[in-house]
Amino acid sequence: MSQVRLSLRQLQIFIAVVEYGSTSAAADVISLSQSATSAALNELERTLGMSLFDRVSKRLLINHNGRTLLPQALALLDAASGIERWAADEQLQTGGLRIGASTTIGNYILPDILARFRSRLPAKAQPDWQAQIIIENTASISQKLVNFELDVGLIEGYCHDTELMVQPWLEDELVVVAAPQDALRLKNGVDRVSVDALRDAIWLLREPGSGTRENINEALLPHLHHLRHGVEFGDSEAIKRATANGLGISCLSRFVVGDMLANGRLEVLPTTLPRFSRRFYIVLHKQKKLTRGLSQLLDFLHNIQEI
Repeated sequence: MSQVRLSLRQLQIFIAVVEYGSTSAAADVISLSQSATSAALNELERTLGMSLFDRVSKRLLINHNGRTLLPQALALLDAASGIERWAADEQLQTGGLRIGASTTIGNYILPDILARFRSRLPAKAQPDWQAQIIIENTASISQKLVNFELDVGLIEGYCHDTELMVQPWLEDELVVVAAPQDALRLKNGVDRVSVDALRDAIWLLREPGSGTRENINEALLPHLHHLRHGVEFGDSEAIKRATANGLGISCLSRFVVGDMLANGRLEVLPTTLPRFSRRFYIVLHKQKKLTRGLSQLLDFLHNIQEI
């Protein structure tokens, strides 16, 4: 077996320089001197027999070689981190998962799923089971998966990154809702709100990059052609409450509005539009090495029948 001359520390320094643009800035982050950081980077380039950056003034700009190395370096460091988490876990390697979820899933679905998953682990593993949950929009979760900052993502929008593997998961219904007192509700004996009335309505929407926003645009724009924006929110809970207070109407997951539909603070608008549904997805990096704990979670997610 040939001797391995690369070190994980060299790759860690390389990634830090890519992120921060210079050896001095990277040195502050990785707790090394600037000279030691520069020496490690130079040694890496000598070992590989190629330059990884273009030197422009005091900046280091990643070149084609560096861009080719970057995803491989990220994958190696993630695998090494996975080995450490696996070795440190004394309870059958089931804990320490890093799970990313877009906001609807993370706030309204994931807590129940994780509770059910933990309850099915061996009794001796349950007290020490741990997971880190990151809740952000679909675009952010996808980028963290690309960077190996997460083990698995659960998203409600589309993922277009070729480095990621996307698996269809649960189905979710999207409903158009309004406050009971909203002027757009039934008037003059009309059974359903017309498309023209919906075009004139003020819509409360998620921010660009949100999976919910992308799904709503795909569902509504073919029928309405445009949405008259009121206020954009970074959170579906805020949209739900703003809608209940009469700021406009919205289209949200039934998972999100279920409580307010039940207590009468919101009502589903009867419209002439077709029923809308979307698919949730499980997302993994194509180079992700599955630990026992991650494999158990994936099996559980794929076997869920209802929420």
